[in-house]
Amino acid sequence: MELMGEQIKLARLRRNLSIAQVAERATCSPLTVARIEKGSPTVSIGIYARVLYALRLDDDLLLIAKEDTLGRTLQDLSLKHRQRASKKE
Repeated sequence: MELMGEQIKLARLRRNLSIAQVAERATCSPLTVARIEKGSPTVSIGIYARVLYALRLDDDLLLIAKEDTLGRTLQDLSLKHRQRASKKE
């Protein structure tokens, strides 16, 4: 969470926006934005999404769990190995 908060903070600073400006655009309090930037785990995912939208980074949300390597491996292991179908007569 701390790494994500730091990345959001850097994105805000690159855009030369204050915490208050981001908070206004995300319709939340400046304290909430500051908590996000500190990596507080108590902030809801919806608020994170609104802050990312305010920074025009909302497409990044689509990258969450996009490459589910572990899930795909587990799925492949559980698939039954099909044998050749019998000949129809």
